[in-house]
Amino acid sequence: MKNKVLVAVAALGLMLGGAGLMVAAQQFGKPKTILHIITVKWKADATAAQKEAAIKGVEKMAGQVPGLKNVWLDTIKVQPGGYNNVIVMEFQDQAAFNAYADNQAHKDWEKVYLPIREQSTTHDATNK
Repeated sequence: MKNKVLVAVAALGLMLGGAGLMVAAQQFGKPKTILHIITVKWKADATAAQKEAAIKGVEKMAGQVPGLKNVWLDTIKVQPGGYNNVIVMEFQDQAAFNAYADNQAHKDWEKVYLPIREQSTTHDATNK
């Protein structure tokens, strides 16, 4: 009888310990939104004011483009070397992302952005 109690207590301890590990597991999501990631290399003669206007223009545009949910504008790190900024936009779905290119707010932003952009790369990602 004593052995059965010890086995039961040990089993309970293992179950509770396992449950603790399960509770401590990192939680994460896989949203189906679309991220549009732009890395930018500015022209050598682009002024600080021009660059700031282009970055601020993304924020303005976000308020005018349907389905553009979030933006990230503060660059922490850029690769490859020589690039200066990262701009990230989050779209609610594929339809919103597709419509973005022809939106007037996007075209207006490009009038500020394209003249001072030497080169850029874009990356688009989602989860299925």
